[in-house]
Amino acid sequence: MTSVNMKRTALEVALFLASQAALYYTMKWVIESINPEKKDEAVKAKQLEALKRLGHAELKLDEYERKVANEVIHPDDIHINFTDIGGLDPIISSLRESVIYPLLYPKLFMSSSSLLGAPKGVLLFGPPGCGKTMLAKALAKESGATFINIAASVLTNKWYGESNKLVAGLFSLARKTQPSIIFIDEIDSFLRERTKGDHEVTGMMKAEFMTLWDGLLSATDRILVLGATNRPNDIDAAILRRMPKRFAIGLPNYDQRLKILSLMLKDTKLSPDFAMTSLAEHTEGFSGSDLRELCRNAAMVPVREYVRSSSDNADLLAKGQLEGFNLRPLVLKDFFAHDESSLLPPVDIIEDRSRLDKTDA
Repeated sequence: MTSVNMKRTALEVALFLASQAALYYTMKWVIESINPEKKDEAVKAKQLEALKRLGHAELKLDEYERKVANEVIHPDDIHINFTDIGGLDPIISSLRESVIYPLLYPKLFMSSSSLLGAPKGVLLFGPPGCGKTMLAKALAKESGATFINIAASVLTNKWYGESNKLVAGLFSLARKTQPSIIFIDEIDSFLRERTKGDHEVTGMMKAEFMTLWDGLLSATDRILVLGATNRPNDIDAAILRRMPKRFAIGLPNYDQRLKILSLMLKDTKLSPDFAMTSLAEHTEGFSGSDLRELCRNAAMVPVREYVRSSSDNADLLAKGQLEGFNLRPLVLKDFFAHDESSLLPPVDIIEDRSRLDKTDA
């Protein structure tokens, strides 16, 4: 073989090796860029931030615990207190006595009797928009416990057996960071009643959850599973057994609506003759979220009037942006403004109803 051919062969081999190396690193980059595990590593610092602020900076976590750690919420990041929730004082008082104090002061309860202590689980149930999730947030805020806001999507995985390991990671993380609260919103969608039609993986995950739930609590463990649902009848009976404390949160009555409205409108400029009691009377059947939307729509009425009156004067709007807008105070009629977003009938219909009621009386 001539020297020219040998050089040509060596060059071809070198080009081939270079092309294979380029292909290898290209494929490696593509696979890593779409690999969800790689993304988990990228946000590892964010996942552990809340735990570090809670004093758990030196924890050694496995990959499943790290994934669950992303759902931990620090109490300082929650801006809802029990004082921000109106009309649920008896439930709040019971939550303090039966949940918060046993979690924070276990010796106070265990010193007198082994029967005392925090319950295994608490269930909040009732119609949508009545404050169940707000109560859970306020509970996490007031207790200062590690709050793990878990969703079913976090515990599900396409690989067989991985969901069980994620459930085990959830409870092991809760044990390492106790006192802790595991919050499951819409718990009926995750731990609904078991049937023959359940997928094998779903059944195994539910069984794993209940087994660890029962086995984790001892005399020293301070872990609570908190659930919220609109459909308590769909929850598995075995799950309900593990939630001895159940609080029904229904639609607010007149006194509760009055307190809710007072809280919602405390920072809003109101007319001196604003009749809060009349508004509470005419909102029967409203949930807490309905009342909030009603107040938001009413607060938009003065804004809408100001914008429409100043739409042809850009200088006035610019001046208001710098110096502040002087909007008129809210009046009762704003809550009955008849437009497509109104939640109440027009005020003239309300007045007609009032006259009819007086006539019937």
